[in-house]
Amino acid sequence: MLDACAELIDEVGYDGLSTTLLAERAGVAIGSVYQFFPDKRAIVQALTLRNVEAYLERLADRIPAGELADWWDGVDAAIEEYIELHRSVPGFRTLHFGDVVDVHLIDPDRDNNAVIADHLTELLIRYHSAPDSTKLRFALVIAVEAADALIKLAFRRHPDGDESVLKEAKVLVRGYLQTASTDVY
Repeated sequence: MLDACAELIDEVGYDGLSTTLLAERAGVAIGSVYQFFPDKRAIVQALTLRNVEAYLERLADRIPAGELADWWDGVDAAIEEYIELHRSVPGFRTLHFGDVVDVHLIDPDRDNNAVIADHLTELLIRYHSAPDSTKLRFALVIAVEAADALIKLAFRRHPDGDESVLKEAKVLVRGYLQTASTDVY
């Protein structure tokens, strides 16, 4: 059902999605949809959580791999993985991390990008000796928000992501983090 949901999100968007349409696409009875999900928001939340888990697994594989010279290179890796999800995972370009539905879809107490920034921070602290500080955590929230906005712009401009915008997103975030690193240490 989640795969069918992802396909439909790409085709009709969140507003066009319905449980009836999902049941038809998945080839199941509508009662089967309601057995697992009370409404379309719950379906999209489950798909979003699957996407977040896939993203975090990719980061967990990539960040400890030793290919990073400095901790802020981990943010480059995070940006690259986010771009790849936009290009390759059905439904991701529309849903991102659920902000289309609710900016608190992943965690009711924190917005979606803050959850991602926290996970990224933990990986950088654990594997690349980034300092565990309030300043680092704040800098990464800013970096994640900036990258998210620019990546969304890139994919609005071109279906595969406008390469010039994606390149500038990396330059902007890297420059910011290198400057912020003097305050972090």
